[in-house]
Amino acid sequence: MNLDKQVKFKDFCLDGLTYDLSHLDAQVIEYEQPAKDDKKPIKYKFYVTYSMHCFTKDYDHYLQSDRAKLMYKTSLEERPFCKVRYELSKKLPEIISNLASKKIGFAGYDNFANIEIFDEEKIIYYKVVFTVYRHEKKFRLHVISAYPIDNWEKLKPVGFFKLAHNLIKGKKLPTPQK
Repeated sequence: MNLDKQVKFKDFCLDGLTYDLSHLDAQVIEYEQPAKDDKKPIKYKFYVTYSMHCFTKDYDHYLQSDRAKLMYKTSLEERPFCKVRYELSKKLPEIISNLASKKIGFAGYDNFANIEIFDEEKIIYYKVVFTVYRHEKKFRLHVISAYPIDNWEKLKPVGFFKLAHNLIKGKKLPTPQK
């Protein structure tokens, strides 16, 4: 796939273990907006990519030796690998595939977010920050970052199909109402 963001991540090896990152390979997802009135359903095809920020994190408490051991490098940047983010990232393809039926909201700048709740012994809030845009006549969805947060965040809502509709019409994406 020829896209404007990285489409594939190499596996990460640490202490004899290999962490497979193929679940974050670029993918094409078709979202279908249900029919309204007498109109047919509308299908939107998005080319989806993920950032390395979905599985990396630089913590202040890392020693330089920790950073060196954990460093994950791409052609554009490098950051320490994070096992917590990596494990959560395995849920991303399913979250993104179902994004149209999820509650999403404004996340600042031109970004949007979805917050998932996982209950694995304790509640985990998982924030998925993404942007949508057009690139070379393709609808793009790029996951900028995904990470656990300590507390629920109330986001001003925006409809996924509102974003898609504005893209197809060449209109500016909506912004939060004040």
